[in-house]
Formats: sequence, structure tokens, C-alpha cells
Amino acid sequence: MKNRKILAYILTAVLAFSMIFCAGCGKTETPVTTPDASVGESTETVETPEALTCTISVSCAVLLDNMDVLDADKHEMVPDDGIIIPVTTVTFEEGDDVFTLLQRICRENKIHLEFSEDPIYSSAYVEGINNLYEFDGGELSGWYYSANGWFPNYGSSRYVVEDGDVIEWHYSCEMGHDLEGYVDEY
Repeated sequence: MKNRKILAYILTAVLAFSMIFCAGCGKTETPVTTPDASVGESTETVETPEALTCTISVSCAVLLDNMDVLDADKHEMVPDDGIIIPVTTVTFEEGDDVFTLLQRICRENKIHLEFSEDPIYSSAYVEGINNLYEFDGGELSGWYYSANGWFPNYGSSRYVVEDGDVIEWHYSCEMGHDLEGYVDEY
């Protein structure tokens, strides 16, 4: 009889221990709302981070004043207003860079993008957008990007985008000196 009591205590302790440490295992909780005002309304609020957004645009407007240096077969690549991609709000994930966003927006808009990876600078180099390439607009021409009006002196795949950034891609015929806001930092 004494052994049965000890065994019963042990089983009760094991059962209680299991219930304490395994309570809720394998179950998901669903928040319950009780609409009855007399009981009080109760809901669980789960905070979800707001989406990160920025704007991005692509322009070759400088070419409109330099069509004489552009090969005739490239004239059709230049939109009448010089805007290849208008200012567009995009969402992005933390850690995305300017180049990643350019790739995505060009793909979504079916705009040709050509680039090369530059191991020396650990960055992508944009050679052409919309079939407009470096040197098409003269020996000093090519693509530049700005972030919030500033033209970084490093590659676009090294600039990590922040919420609210204004990213602009510009074609330049004079190594950036024909772009508003460009400052030569060399």
C-alpha cells in the first residue's frame, strides 16, 4: 500500500511537471475579441513594421540639348521629355542598395540595363540604361546617380538606401558637370 502511495505521488508530480512545462506546446493562440461592452473588448495588437519606401527616377534629359553628339540610330532611345522612368515610389527591404532598386525598376518597366561588376571597387558599374551607353553622348558621357541631391563618389551597389531617400539616375554628357547639384569631389 505504501508503494502505491509513493507511485501515485510520483505519477502526480510527473503529470504536474509535464503540464507546467509543456502547456501550449504545438498550439497557436488566436486573439479573441469579445464585442460585449459589459465584458469589455479585448484584442491583442501585433506591431508590424511599416514598409520602407523611397523614390527612384531615370532621366536622360541632358541629351535633349546634345542630340547633335548622339548617333542618329540612338535618337529614338531618347524620350521626348527625356524621362525614361518618372519619379516612382518603391518599397524595399533594409539593406537594399541603389543598384538593386535600379535593377528591379528596370526589370518591372522592361527597360534594358547593362552593367559590369567592378572587383577593384567592389561595386556594379552601370554601362547603359534604355540602350543609352557611356560615350554615346560624347567622350565624357555616362550614367550618374544621386541620393537626396548628393552625388556619391562610389558605386551604386555600395550606397545602402534609407527610408525616404530620393534616388535619381541621370545621363551626363560632361562627366556630371552638366547635372544640377553635381559637385566634383576630386
